[in-house]
Amino acid sequence: MKLINTEKAPGAIGPYSQGFEVNGVIYTSGQIPVNPENGEIPEGIAAQAEQSCKNVGAILEAAGCGFGSVFKTTCFLADMGDFGAFNEIYGKYFVSKPARSCVAVKTLPKGVLCEIEAVAEK
Repeated sequence: MKLINTEKAPGAIGPYSQGFEVNGVIYTSGQIPVNPENGEIPEGIAAQAEQSCKNVGAILEAAGCGFGSVFKTTCFLADMGDFGAFNEIYGKYFVSKPARSCVAVKTLPKGVLCEIEAVAEK
């Protein structure tokens, strides 16, 4: 088991890690749209989905793989009405079309609109 950590993604805001590699499989923690450079959260679902994808990508890169290695994602939306806009941005990054679950939740940390976690093969 190997810890994955990068300054190119936001640091954990609780007792968890950005990701782990276990037997050649990468597990990322859910990534919310916090810009790791300044801690800011962009406005709107499209910008937040973009930042969440970039944060997942930074962790994958730190693990030595990329979006093409992802085979499963779990996506959380604060409002399922944002699904179309979220999906448009998500599709630009996850072009390999991994298996996915996407659910609406009551609230997300810091009041953000989306969160994405990924599982990838190294």
